Amino acid sequence: MTTVATGLESVAEAPRLQRFETPPLATRELLLLALGKIALQCAGITRYGFFRDELYYMACGRHLAWGYIDQPPLVAAFAWFSRHVFGNSIVSIRVLPVLAGAAIVFLTGVLARELGGGKTAQLLAAFAVLFTPAYLAFESFFSMNAFEPLFWMLCAWLAIRIAKGDSPKLWLAFGTIAGIGIENKHTMIVFGFALIAGLLLTGKQSILRSKWIWIGGLIALALFMPNLLWEAHHGWPQIQVVRNAQMFKNEQIGPLVFLGQQILFLNPLALPIWLAGLIWCFASPDEKRFRFLGWAYVIVLAIFIVGNGKSYYPLPVYPMLFAAGAVSWERVKSVSRQRQRKALVPLVLVSGLIMLPWAVPILPVNTFLKYENAFPRFFRVQTERDVTGRLPQLYADMLGWQNLAASVARVYHGLPATEQGSCAIFAGNYGEAGAIDYYGPKLGLPPAISGHNSYYDWGPRNYSGSCVILVGERSDIYSHYFGETDLVAHVSNPHGTPIERNVPIYICRKPVAPLDKLWPHFKMII
Repeated sequence: MTTVATGLESVAEAPRLQRFETPPLATRELLLLALGKIALQCAGITRYGFFRDELYYMACGRHLAWGYIDQPPLVAAFAWFSRHVFGNSIVSIRVLPVLAGAAIVFLTGVLARELGGGKTAQLLAAFAVLFTPAYLAFESFFSMNAFEPLFWMLCAWLAIRIAKGDSPKLWLAFGTIAGIGIENKHTMIVFGFALIAGLLLTGKQSILRSKWIWIGGLIALALFMPNLLWEAHHGWPQIQVVRNAQMFKNEQIGPLVFLGQQILFLNPLALPIWLAGLIWCFASPDEKRFRFLGWAYVIVLAIFIVGNGKSYYPLPVYPMLFAAGAVSWERVKSVSRQRQRKALVPLVLVSGLIMLPWAVPILPVNTFLKYENAFPRFFRVQTERDVTGRLPQLYADMLGWQNLAASVARVYHGLPATEQGSCAIFAGNYGEAGAIDYYGPKLGLPPAISGHNSYYDWGPRNYSGSCVILVGERSDIYSHYFGETDLVAHVSNPHGTPIERNVPIYICRKPVAPLDKLWPHFKMII
């Protein structure tokens, strides 16, 4: 096989490097693979619409704070940055996730190099990550998940450098990255703990005698402290969100299904690469210093399985296994194993391309539905309850938001002019509220209010409740708090999730109490 653009032909001709050398970095080829990742992401960047959470994060970016009911502050800061630097379009908000995805591809090659991998290992690892469906899906829209693997990989890279004997002062950089990573998503704590535990389990207790690891820990704590204080001041809402999600929202699955979904998320035909990496971490007689990576993976996986986390929570840990596995495959000596190594690239490529439409919205809706029906049902993974539909949740939650906002605008502008200024638009969930906040200014709508998550914290905005347009989830329940209710419209979204397929819109008047007094009844934390 010949692959001129990336040099992947070297998979069949692995260079023999001494164990303790740091091979040269295949910079040009890795950059080409990173550009390939950007091209794949851009192929579907505007195919559908905003994902539900993107609308919410953009709303949070207009209310900057040190914390939010359901997330740390960094994703809102990124949303604010994107809007002010790149603009307010769907492409603008997705620039940073796309760039993060390209960086992840490149850094996977860097990890392979640090583990002793030559050009073959670097390119094989980066190529496998390039065609990993889960990472393609993560970086198809703006969310915390798009950036999380980057923080985990950087910490893994620094830990590997320290394990190889580099300056312990690198713990300062480790702490800085970990602290920023916690401000992106609290699961960064799980990975940081797993890495340190892995080092201790492999006989590296001496790291605790270094002052630099403790200073690095203090740096991480200092960076986390503003959000930690915000959480404490607000009654630890993140804990409530997690508990409610486990009780009412997340799909409950067993360990075997959890592990099976890891394989599917990562591209089934890439399993020989990352599984070889796990085996190499534990079994390589020459590289015992990297055994802590295997323990870190096991600990991360165990925590999320025992803690009933969603099956995609451990996914940021896998680039280091892809890197280790690529090194393992590069060092095979038997002719039969070399042939298997050579076959990995086309197998990963074909499998990745087959699964691409599930990860990146490259196909029109009706074409995707026909494509999906041609494959077994196990290709579809459901991580939340009550989101069953013709489309996967990722795509279903990208449809219908502009039409929803336009329908609300027609109702709003149908009110008497004297009533519009005092009429609140109350949305049932943060996706519906976020859609009104994003599309509303051009439609002449005021900002929405909602009781869902951080929208609850932003309050009723001095509305009395004398006139309220209720729209979306739970609006039939909330209408009971008003003496006069009129169901004036339904918004149809046949490809949406169940709660968005037939959205009611009410005009409500004569509240049973002022809106600020009723506000606690509208609180929905999940």
